[in-house]
Amino acid sequence: MESDGFKDYFKILGVSRNATDQEIKSAFRKLARKFHPDLHPHNESAESEFKEINEAYEILSDGDKKKSYEQFLNDWYKKKDEKSKDFYRENNDNNFDEYINLDDFLNDLIGRFTEVGKKVYSNISSDNHAQSLNLDAEFNLQISFLEALNGTKKNLLVNNERIEVKIPQGIETGSKIRIKKKGNIQSGKGKRGDLLIEVSIKSHPIWTVKGLDVYADLPISLDELALGANISVASPKGDTYLLIPSGSLPEQKLKIKGQGLDNLVTQGDLFFTLKLKFPENWSDEELRLLEKLRSVRIDEPRSSWFDQART
Repeated sequence: MESDGFKDYFKILGVSRNATDQEIKSAFRKLARKFHPDLHPHNESAESEFKEINEAYEILSDGDKKKSYEQFLNDWYKKKDEKSKDFYRENNDNNFDEYINLDDFLNDLIGRFTEVGKKVYSNISSDNHAQSLNLDAEFNLQISFLEALNGTKKNLLVNNERIEVKIPQGIETGSKIRIKKKGNIQSGKGKRGDLLIEVSIKSHPIWTVKGLDVYADLPISLDELALGANISVASPKGDTYLLIPSGSLPEQKLKIKGQGLDNLVTQGDLFFTLKLKFPENWSDEELRLLEKLRSVRIDEPRSSWFDQART
């Protein structure tokens, strides 16, 4: 961390200036798991570290933002001892002359910070520039399950302006995306607030999302419950196999680890609730085998039920 709020995002992630995209992503994952708020409840220091890690990744994982930041970084280290506020005006080729200080540059560059995980990121803009009048605009955006799973881009019409919004993969219902200087404009002053987009996930005929975990009812036959089976099932990430243990019961839940939503920090699981499904029409052979089953069955399903009913 340098003076005047300057941050070396490469140092924050512990990577070199020539790190590859994969190295940056791996470093982010490792640090994000280490400082995740769920692992450090009520720890303001860990929460602050986590915000900085997300801030660094937001810049370095975006090619355009990274390139612009690296240009600014070079100038910062070259001229960090200069006191003049407008020395950046010398760098007309890099378009840095519009920024009075580094805070202004970073706030404008960051632009589209999103929350990763459960409310892990709040507005990082300096409170020194906060307006007494709240000019922020709010927008509710519904996306499909697959859009939440894979991430997407949306074009929104806000205040008669077309705005492209990047939706990160694994986003949860209730997450908010902040877009700098795209909110309401203060009349006569020209000041503009931010746009806050609250995301919700539309209902799906099969999949239900709770946090990063995905749930679904799974139709299952009588013989698969009783005898067990290794069956093919659909998952949000493609077809896979699920082992049904012998002696399973209706409404029992089975889990496939790591097949839920993935927000780059943590990965959810996939849960199936077993639902006994009888055929609409039994074949003669099926009925014959059921008659055989009834003749050899030794369990009386209502024995304890009668005992309780008669007390």
